[in-house]
Amino acid sequence: DAVIYGPVTTDDVPRIVEEHLYKGRVVEEKQISAYDLSGRVAWLSSRKGTMPAENRIVLKNVGLIDPENIEEYIINEGYEALGTVLKEMTPDETIKVIKDSGLRGRGGAGFPTGLKWQFVKGAKGNKKYVICNADESEPGTFKDRLVLEGDPHGIIEAMLIAAYAVGADEGYVYIRGEYGLAISRMQKAIQQARDYNLLGENIFGTDLSFDIHIHAGAGAYICGEETALIESIEGNRGEPRPRPPYPTTAGLWQKPTLVNNVETLANIPAIIRNGAAWYKNIGTPSSPGTKVYTVLGNVNVTGLIEVPMGITLREVISIYAKGMKDGATFKLAQTGGSSGSIIPASLQDTPMDFDSYNKVGVSLGSGALLICNEEVCVVDLAKVLLNFFRNESCGKCNPCRIGTNRAYETLVNVSEGVGTLQDLKDLQMMSDQLYEMSNCGLGQTAGSPLKDILAHFRAEVEAHIKLKVCPAGVCPMSGQRIYKTI
Repeated sequence: DAVIYGPVTTDDVPRIVEEHLYKGRVVEEKQISAYDLSGRVAWLSSRKGTMPAENRIVLKNVGLIDPENIEEYIINEGYEALGTVLKEMTPDETIKVIKDSGLRGRGGAGFPTGLKWQFVKGAKGNKKYVICNADESEPGTFKDRLVLEGDPHGIIEAMLIAAYAVGADEGYVYIRGEYGLAISRMQKAIQQARDYNLLGENIFGTDLSFDIHIHAGAGAYICGEETALIESIEGNRGEPRPRPPYPTTAGLWQKPTLVNNVETLANIPAIIRNGAAWYKNIGTPSSPGTKVYTVLGNVNVTGLIEVPMGITLREVISIYAKGMKDGATFKLAQTGGSSGSIIPASLQDTPMDFDSYNKVGVSLGSGALLICNEEVCVVDLAKVLLNFFRNESCGKCNPCRIGTNRAYETLVNVSEGVGTLQDLKDLQMMSDQLYEMSNCGLGQTAGSPLKDILAHFRAEVEAHIKLKVCPAGVCPMSGQRIYKTI
């Protein structure tokens, strides 16, 4: 039988080669999975070693099957869920299972997935679309890339189930252009699915006809916003549309369109196979299931984990990240890339789910977890984030185009030791205006770093102004006001 080892370093290789290849013995403490004679993969969740057990749904096949071999996917329960819905369930029954499961969008907003499907199914139109949003452009986030690279058929199966449920006959996977391997493997998987009559006309001999196209993005962060993404597919400049109408009623080419992100779709086959009750038993009552996080920053172990919703930040750091690097003190975590929240140490025991975080005024975001020690300055961090937003703003609406620049300039002056207390009032005002007046989610979340540092780290920000000192020793504090227009 085949065996997969990991995590493996160069020091482990000689022993594995000698024991496994020459002596025929499995190195159990490094074994993570095995293939049986049928080719089915089995996780060894209770194996010896340093990696804690995870509850893998989205990442079930990633790293364990050959993503370029459709037969390995089929052997490991692949396309079983599609067969179930086509042979045993109506579109309404399919949507009910997704609604009953409690699955919420994993792109950051947490909107109920089944409800969105129901909106598209109920929309009037003789043509409907399903779009997989794989334009993953948040700094520090790479979970969608690994899913597309490691389990492309899982996304195809999910899109087929969604198409059957909402009545769509055409789909798009909008992939970040820099993800060359993901694009290549998705293209190969789509062709394999066509060869197996899993895409095209009369799939499984039913009335379902559905095909998928790939659209590579051109590097614009704004195209991760669903209406800007739709504009991009149509060949237009990637700018968000005013809403309403929403894509569920007037999306791609003004037709009803379902847009789900990669992680959301990756849950669908497992929910259909195992049932809504099974899924609701994972995570929390209001946020069932698992969440995939990319763990980065000043910790001993970085990487990708999939854990139940409701885990705390403290548990992620201590169990999966193996603590802070060099025994440093945890100061903050930045969740969800640039559009997430800055989480102080006082909230590290708050359950990480949509509702628990909303109650304390922060966002779970897309899944990036940047863990920072006390050497990180919150003014400098906010400055970096606002610089990102001002560069990525599409410029369509004034609050975002002007507000992100003004906020960045104000933070630069604070970091140079020439800020004023009025600057703090201006930052709070700009944060509120960005949220209330911006045209899309990019501008609305651009003010989050401002809100968070003033709410949780105000004393540190004021030290830059009143004492002309950066407590973390990061900011230049030159005494020169760089921007004079504020």
